Amino acid sequence: MTIDEKERYLNEALDQHGDYLKRIIYTYVKDIQKTEDIIQEVFIKFYKNLDRFEGRSSIKTYLYRITVNECKNYLKSWHYRKLEVTEYVNVWKNRTSLEEEYIQREQNQNIAELVNSLPVKYREVLWLYYYVELSVSEIAVVINCTTNTVKTRLSRGRKLAKLSIEESVGEYEFER
Repeated sequence: MTIDEKERYLNEALDQHGDYLKRIIYTYVKDIQKTEDIIQEVFIKFYKNLDRFEGRSSIKTYLYRITVNECKNYLKSWHYRKLEVTEYVNVWKNRTSLEEEYIQREQNQNIAELVNSLPVKYREVLWLYYYVELSVSEIAVVINCTTNTVKTRLSRGRKLAKLSIEESVGEYEFER
């Protein structure tokens, strides 16, 4: 594959899939700066490995697979674990009153946050299915599992999201 062809594939991939990939990364890392770093790594790996791309799946699926792997690698990294512990300690040091916490939590709630609060295995399939609009079989390729596993995670994720919504609505009505 020539350099011109590789650059054409890269530019097409950036235009067509860049925004979706950023959203997926953000659901994992929840940090805009880190999202930008990881998206660059994804496209660097994509460009370097284009010669080895066999075409057994679409470029979209291939990019999502790289993205998910990069996110999982980051979450396993020493830097992330250190950051997570530091944030936990800072939260306890700067703890506000329960009333202020409740007010803040209520102000920040919305559906995207609800999905982001789910366990990663449910969050990723819900995000890929509803926001990225991948099919169940494409999601199975991206997260490297069977289609039945994807269907089960979608079902359980929907139930968890529904329960969370009902709980938050119940709390709101109780407060009135």
